[in-house]
Amino acid sequence: MPLNKEFDRTKYAGDRADHIIEDDIRILKMLRWPEEVVDVVIDTDTFNEIDDQYAIVYALRSRDRMNVKAIYAAPFDNEKCHGPKEGMELSYNEIFNILTLAGEEEIKKNVYSGSTSFLDPNTMEPVDSPAARDLVERAKGYTEEKPLYVIALGAITNIASAMLMDPSIINRIVLIWLGGHSFEWSSSHEFNMLQDVASARVIFDSKVALVILPCMGVVSGFATSQPELEYWLKGKNELCDYLVDITIKEAATHNKIETWTRSIWDVTAVAWLVDPSFEADRIEHSPIDEFDDHYAFDHSRHLIRYVYGVKRDLIFKDLFEKLSK
Repeated sequence: MPLNKEFDRTKYAGDRADHIIEDDIRILKMLRWPEEVVDVVIDTDTFNEIDDQYAIVYALRSRDRMNVKAIYAAPFDNEKCHGPKEGMELSYNEIFNILTLAGEEEIKKNVYSGSTSFLDPNTMEPVDSPAARDLVERAKGYTEEKPLYVIALGAITNIASAMLMDPSIINRIVLIWLGGHSFEWSSSHEFNMLQDVASARVIFDSKVALVILPCMGVVSGFATSQPELEYWLKGKNELCDYLVDITIKEAATHNKIETWTRSIWDVTAVAWLVDPSFEADRIEHSPIDEFDDHYAFDHSRHLIRYVYGVKRDLIFKDLFEKLSK
């Protein structure tokens, strides 16, 4: 390579380093744990499993920490539906079901249907939906100093689409996403990430202030059992009975032995905002989500907050107390 080309590359690398530092200063400021009550929207594939139901009510019952402003139905595709459109519609209906059981009528006016397909990796065009449009408009009322918190519990299509529609919202939101596996796990692609790798790549490349909660190797430790659920929740109220019943039925479908435990994954994304003592996290460089089920790493990339441990007993104590009211 000619010497002058080498000098040019160094100059541009220096310019890029300054830009990275500016991004990281902004990101680190936005990623501080907020001591004040914050506004929140929840993006959820509620019908996919049974953990979203717990997480939604946990957020609504944590009014000393957060005000839930809207709930978005996220797409999913598995044996429970025929494609992401039906998965989203089933989730949309289940959101209303759980809000009725919880006696949370006011928030129903701000429940929005989401994407009917996943992001096309060939076009990278946003998937238009009421949820994505609401996030774009809602985020305009927030700033770097007072951001909107987005708790994402499913495939990240709605959020990535909103960012593609209006990249300026990246500087107005903090995204808390349960997705992927731990950096040390053999594969990166758990269900939420595998459903829409293209959207995950948008998120990891976007320089949004991101808190990532990996599933296997981290949140997988947040598990409960039938005897524990029945002891703490059964008979407390109609909502608790519903949660216990659907959890036991789901476990019977997917577990072969009676001594099962079930990870209630999504609750931990809410718990990050509830109490800083509930989880352990650290600053990492944003990974690159490859299409071959693995992360790639580049330490010149922007920073994210990476949860590497959850305090299972403390979170379940707080969850059970709030659900059983």
